[in-house]
Amino acid sequence: MKTTLKKIFLYVLLMLISVITFTPLLWMISASVMPSGDANTFPPKFFPSTITFEHYITLFTRLNIGRYVFNSFLVSLGVTALSTIINSLAGYAFAKFRFRGRDKLFKFLIASMIVPAQVTMLPLFLMLNKMGLVNTYWGILVPGLASIFGIFLIRQYALSLPESLIEAAKIDGATEIEIYWRIILPLTKPILVTLGLFTFMGTWNDFLWPLIIMTDDAMYTLPVAVGNLMGEHAPDTELMMAGSVLTVLPILLVFLFVQKQYIKGIMAGSVKG
Repeated sequence: MKTTLKKIFLYVLLMLISVITFTPLLWMISASVMPSGDANTFPPKFFPSTITFEHYITLFTRLNIGRYVFNSFLVSLGVTALSTIINSLAGYAFAKFRFRGRDKLFKFLIASMIVPAQVTMLPLFLMLNKMGLVNTYWGILVPGLASIFGIFLIRQYALSLPESLIEAAKIDGATEIEIYWRIILPLTKPILVTLGLFTFMGTWNDFLWPLIIMTDDAMYTLPVAVGNLMGEHAPDTELMMAGSVLTVLPILLVFLFVQKQYIKGIMAGSVKG
């Protein structure tokens, strides 16, 4: 009886948490198709009196939101692809290579994770300015090419890979690049998908750094462009909600597409790390 009551309580609690979590998201979608002014009424409406897609049309025709969507996809996919390769190489090296100062260097990297990212933005901006990368896509790509979290994640997973596979490949005459490409990458696919999803989400949702590094409106990413709607269209809540839907939708689609590999990587990392 007690076990049944505990399960009922747990299910009710989980349903309550789910409702609280999804309510703002559902209202955002509902408000994006409301006629102008409906989202600002009191008491607030949850369902639109009339469904209209005028705000989405405005975003793509008058505000050129398609350009910002393209910028976000270009930057996010570029950072994800390049950082996944670089982080996997570094993580594999820290896990399987033996070189002087390896453990001390890795501990230093882990310790540097406590430094807030905002602290490094000014020196990073000055460095990129000297390199002529301000207001370029590379200004966003370069800082995201490697991350301490990504190196740590790959390293912990790679530690569980058997040394016998690598030794056998070396005996067969495989080079280090061939071992990495043919053995390490396929075996670390679950954790690479997990890291790739984290990287894509972080880059896609990043607001502060693109705002700092970009000076040309045409090169803004989607979160920055949607943020500007608040200043340009302060009372137009429905338009901002439509922009927010366009920002969230790709993340949801990407997660649904790779969720099996993502969960597999998380579970494997928790067991093997």
